[in-house]
Amino acid sequence: MRAPKGIDITISPTPPDFMEVFFSYAHEDEALRDELAKHLKLLERQGVIKAWHDRQITAGEEWKSAIDSHLESANIILLLVSADFLASDYCYDIELKRALERHDRHEARVIPVILRSVDWHGSPFGKLAALPKDGKAITSWQNEDEAFTNVVKGLRRVIDNLQSTATDSPSATKETSMTPKPDEKPAEYSQTNRDSSTGFQINVSGGTVNITPPNPQH
Repeated sequence: MRAPKGIDITISPTPPDFMEVFFSYAHEDEALRDELAKHLKLLERQGVIKAWHDRQITAGEEWKSAIDSHLESANIILLLVSADFLASDYCYDIELKRALERHDRHEARVIPVILRSVDWHGSPFGKLAALPKDGKAITSWQNEDEAFTNVVKGLRRVIDNLQSTATDSPSATKETSMTPKPDEKPAEYSQTNRDSSTGFQINVSGGTVNITPPNPQH
């Protein structure tokens, strides 16, 4: 027997508490990376993002394994673009390649952040919209703080969009049966209620819903 109208059993997964942001950069640009990290600090304090870069690897930790792990788990991958970034074999051949693979599979969002002027439009990420506005290199702005602020505002818009998409996705809320699969252990739970308006008796036990109609009156 089907459940009476008004009984709806749904599972609504919640979006992640924060977006993990991965910095892919050349060490020659470490000072600019640090400035960007400062401007992103408010987003971290607000619990919106959690930023990571390779200088956070601790003593004794295997650096390649740590980088690979965070590159795989990141929601957003920032490519800090400069001539040194394009010249780095590790950035270009390993981090960039894997980042674009995850981007194409919609597993992560890759965002180029142009630090210093360089001809990047012919690169594998040349198809992507870059920050700051119009892809103008940060060091080309008259006021670099304005450039970093533009990057942060653009990143915040991306995060809002990603979170909104996750919430509005058809798969965000889906109906499911409480009856366990054959290989699942039923939940240790039992409760019986009677609907006073219809007389139906509803029993939930071990993950199974049983509905008993009222006894006919003679």
